[in-house]
Amino acid sequence: MVSMLEKKAGLDIAQGLGNIKTLKEIDAIFKSSMDKEQYSRMECITHIDVRCKIANAIAICSPESVFINRGFKEDKEFIRALALKKGEESPLAMQNHTIHFDLCQEQGRIVDRTFYIVDDFEDVSSLAKRMDRITALKEVKENLSQIMQDKVMIVGFYMRGPVGAKGANPAIEITSSAYVAHSAEILYRNCYLSFNDEVIRQGHFFTNIHSEGLNRPEDLPNARVLMDRHYKTTYSFKCTYAGNTLLLKKGNHRFAVDMAVYDKCGQELAEHMFITGINGPDASNRVTWCVGAAPSGCGKTTTAMAGNHFVGDDLAQMWIADDGSIRAINPECGIFGIVEDVNWEGDPMLMENLRKPGVEVIWSNVLVDDKLVPHWVGNGEEPPENGSNFQGRWCKGMVDPNGKPVPMSHPNSRCTISSSALANYSLEAENPNGVEVRIFTYSGRDSDTMPPVWVAKNSDQGVVLGACIVSAATATEVGASGVKRAPWANAPFIPGSLGDYMAAQFKFFSNPKIASNKRPVMAGLNYFLTHKARGGDSNKLLGEKKDVKVWLAWLERYAHNEVKAIETPIGYIPVYDDLKLLFSQIICKEYPLELYQKQFSLYVDNIVNRLALQIEAYSKEKSIPKKLFDILDQEKSELLELKRRLGAIILPSDLKIKLKNLLGG
Repeated sequence: MVSMLEKKAGLDIAQGLGNIKTLKEIDAIFKSSMDKEQYSRMECITHIDVRCKIANAIAICSPESVFINRGFKEDKEFIRALALKKGEESPLAMQNHTIHFDLCQEQGRIVDRTFYIVDDFEDVSSLAKRMDRITALKEVKENLSQIMQDKVMIVGFYMRGPVGAKGANPAIEITSSAYVAHSAEILYRNCYLSFNDEVIRQGHFFTNIHSEGLNRPEDLPNARVLMDRHYKTTYSFKCTYAGNTLLLKKGNHRFAVDMAVYDKCGQELAEHMFITGINGPDASNRVTWCVGAAPSGCGKTTTAMAGNHFVGDDLAQMWIADDGSIRAINPECGIFGIVEDVNWEGDPMLMENLRKPGVEVIWSNVLVDDKLVPHWVGNGEEPPENGSNFQGRWCKGMVDPNGKPVPMSHPNSRCTISSSALANYSLEAENPNGVEVRIFTYSGRDSDTMPPVWVAKNSDQGVVLGACIVSAATATEVGASGVKRAPWANAPFIPGSLGDYMAAQFKFFSNPKIASNKRPVMAGLNYFLTHKARGGDSNKLLGEKKDVKVWLAWLERYAHNEVKAIETPIGYIPVYDDLKLLFSQIICKEYPLELYQKQFSLYVDNIVNRLALQIEAYSKEKSIPKKLFDILDQEKSELLELKRRLGAIILPSDLKIKLKNLLGG
């Protein structure tokens, strides 16, 4: 695969607008915009390209002053105090808890105003928007020029992953938002003292330039997130939601995806995945590491927390190590997690930090009652009579102009918290060698089709499983609705063509460098099945949130050949007796045979329709590997043959003749 990114066609917009090029010009603008203390801090940052990028950002944005954030205690305190002074955050009743409200009209990613800056020769994903370089230069000039005239520019130096890790990426965050800088300090590793060495070691760095503007709704039509793949620079302006402003997160994740697909094809992955460790049977003292993809709002944090050893809930950088294992690190060291439906029953460890003092938390877009206590939908607590939320004052029973109930919190309400605060946090999160991954899971919000857990028969079927995630749209994207495809739960963050990305996935998982005894299990997860989809009349879940602990435990045993499975066209599904035992052992719960049959029966027509949806959609894409269609066609053909012989609903017991004892190989 030839990398189009090797061609740096066109102007670096930051340098073109800032026009700072020489050492003398860099030094002059630092001296004119920084006091003696801040200027002295820049002496530690000697890499010429890094200094030049910062100098050009200053020249474009014209801040009143510049603050160099070293990540030291006094710097963190300055940033937090500035966020409160500016009103970007407000204190809450619990010590070290603050609330941030995004603009009412901007409660998610502005996908309609997010663009890749492109040159004539290159393709971008069919699921993304593109903007030519000349237009992008004009947009940046018109919107970022002098935007920080009366503001403090905060410059931070971060590592997206443990310092020294193979898959980690150094990145600069330049912003006028103290809330963004405060969030970055919780979510990422400030590596000011080692930044130069890390840039030299990796041979690149990401740059993020953001300013929130005047925080007015009338400015939102002109809000933009622009990503320059060639110069690994993002520009963001006139927006407030962290998904659009904290560019270290999904903005830089896109650059990491690009590098994995083109520069390190078949060697590395950059995925929208949690990382969690699952304990083996009590006597084994075994920990098996699992990564999992799920679209935002589809239970990724909950699944990550269901493991016994937490590393991350959102992103994963992976590579094939010299010993033939797949290793993973979390680019982040904190959680920017959705809080809707987070409660004591399903998320006790997270609730421990959200409802008890001692941990720093930034809340966003929840309801704050008159006693300055946050509340959110699905917390399992009695809601207050009134309070303030993202749209102003709120009271119980409130409806909008169309008569629709106004929830007390937005579905995309968030909490920002350090991972180390969690009771199941693993110190392996800071291991630059990463954790050894033995399980990959792929899931979405699928209410009526797939079983709760199933395993691909081989790595190629596993890649196709990831390519075929289907999910209900969630509140993380402004204006999204309905059911949609969500390939690998990573599609919004894939800059290039889906064909290139898919080819890289096939190449990675079939890489002969992966040792035969370390090849991962690739599985589907779906705990959004409803009673209605299986003959009932309720839209309630067919099971409980905590059941995911059992599905993960079964996969852990499967990875070590300690359970049996039933072969089906879509892959292997569990045997009832194994699940019954695990339900009792893991969550002390009865697991009736009737429930097993409802959850794991194959509703052939639903699955075939799901396959047809994928075949039709991928047929419209460029350069999709033929292997995908071959696998989907084979699954469809086998399912239809089963339907001909056994009917449209196939019970697990119908397939027992294909029972495979994995202990016997």
